[in-house]
Amino acid sequence: MTETSSYLREATDAYDAVAVRYAELVRNALDALPLDRAVFAAFSELVLTTGAGPVAELGCGPGWVTAHLRDLGLEVFGIDLSPVMIDLAREAYPDLRFEVGSMDALDLADGKLNGIVSWYSVIHTPPRNMPSYFAEFRRVLAPGGHLLIGFFESEGEPVTPFDHKVLTAYRWPIDDLAGLAGEAGFVEVGRMLREPQGEERFRRGHLLMRAGK
Repeated sequence: MTETSSYLREATDAYDAVAVRYAELVRNALDALPLDRAVFAAFSELVLTTGAGPVAELGCGPGWVTAHLRDLGLEVFGIDLSPVMIDLAREAYPDLRFEVGSMDALDLADGKLNGIVSWYSVIHTPPRNMPSYFAEFRRVLAPGGHLLIGFFESEGEPVTPFDHKVLTAYRWPIDDLAGLAGEAGFVEVGRMLREPQGEERFRRGHLLMRAGK
C-alpha cells in the first residue's frame, strides 16, 4: 500500500466510524453561520452566471452542503470517500446524486464541471499532497469554472497539524493555500476569514477561485 492510499484508507475508516453522529451534528449547522451562508450564496451566483454545467461537492459527507447548494439553484452532486457517509446522504436526500470516490482521482472527464466546493474536505490531506488535489480540481473544471475551499486558517503560523476529533488535520495560512491554487492554474476571486464561534476552536478560511482560461 502506498503512503497516499494508506492515509486515504485511514480517513475512510475514521469517517465511516463516526458517520451517524457526524450527520446529526452538522445537519442544521448553517442555520447559525450567516457568513458561511453568504460565501455559498456568492459562489452559487458566480457559477450560475458563468454558464451551464454541473457542480460537485467533493468530500460531501452526509450531504448537507450539497442540499444547500441545490436549494441555491445549482445542478449539484456529491462525492465522498466514506461509503457510510454516502449511504446517509442518499437516505437524507434521495433526490440528489451521491457517489463514493476520492478527490485526488476523480472519475470525471476533463473540463466536466462548472463548479467545485471542497468544504473542509482537504483538511486531513498531508501538505505535500495538496498540490495534486488542486491539479485534479483544475483538470475537471471547465475554464472559468469556480472553486470554493473551506479550511481551518493558521492565524499567522505556518501549516500546523492539530488533533481533529476524527483524524489529524492541518491549519493553513490563507496566502499559502491561495498560492498553491495559483500554481495549479486558479485565479483568486475573493477570500473571507471569520473568527471561531461557539465551540469552534480555530479561525475559518474561505477561498473563492476561478479556473484560468
